[in-house]
Amino acid sequence: MIDLRRLHVLRAVSHYGTVTAAARALHFTPSAASQQIRQLARDLGVDLLEPQGRGVRLTPAAESLLAHADAIEARWDEAEQDLRAGEGDPAGPLRATGFPVAVAVLLAPMAARLRERHPRLSVRIREVEVAESFDLLFEGESDLAVVEATPANPSSADARFDQRPLLDDPFDLVVPESHPLAGRDGANLADVAHEPWVAPVQQSPCRPHVLSACGGAGFTPDVVHHACDWNVTAHLVAHGLGVALIPRLAQLTPELPIVRVPCADRPHRKLLTCTRSGAHRRPAVAAALEELRTLAAAAVA
Repeated sequence: MIDLRRLHVLRAVSHYGTVTAAARALHFTPSAASQQIRQLARDLGVDLLEPQGRGVRLTPAAESLLAHADAIEARWDEAEQDLRAGEGDPAGPLRATGFPVAVAVLLAPMAARLRERHPRLSVRIREVEVAESFDLLFEGESDLAVVEATPANPSSADARFDQRPLLDDPFDLVVPESHPLAGRDGANLADVAHEPWVAPVQQSPCRPHVLSACGGAGFTPDVVHHACDWNVTAHLVAHGLGVALIPRLAQLTPELPIVRVPCADRPHRKLLTCTRSGAHRRPAVAAALEELRTLAAAAVA
């Protein structure tokens, strides 16, 4: 018999990339995590890790085993959902994660609606960046996440996660009230090609959207200022220090002397819901997903 706890350690090594990182996530010591994998290898009679430089990598046998391990994890979730199928009204804790805009615009109102409709359900929200949302789902510390689609995310074909489109969030061109484009119903990005720009910091998942949109319009923006927060970006624009692309869902400080101008170029980012594979059948998760779809439709409208 395979010890599923040892199998989970191997899955963690694959997810986090190293034994040390997997051990940290699982609250093991690195030596204890290595021991679990060595014992699993002995149980199966195959090598699961092999040296690579100063570290290790998964063997082909380990990669093959992981495909089955992910399927076992999903089936276990399905079994749990079947056991709870007769419970009726959603109840118990529901743990949700999301990046700041997702929490403010989608997860917070979702939690309020669920509290009214399902009083036995306790929603717990955690603001985290996109990569951490996937980590928390993998670790079983989260049930549902709203994430932004980025190239760094797990593939949509990754059997561990169920990722589904939620909405497209368009970027608006944001300019000072005194700007010549402020009175227009729309503008092309090429109209501001020679102006200074305020852009997201290097590690922001939105930075590639901004640079790609400008590149598609035929120019590389002269980025003079960088910001982590959309409100900081808006304040820089308000002081006439540059123009910016800001997602429409981002809630900005009221009464700033700025104007959002829709872009004819139609740059946008995609927001997704993500659960562990099979978890969308849980009554609590299903109720939350339904509320999120309703809120997303209203936001797009």
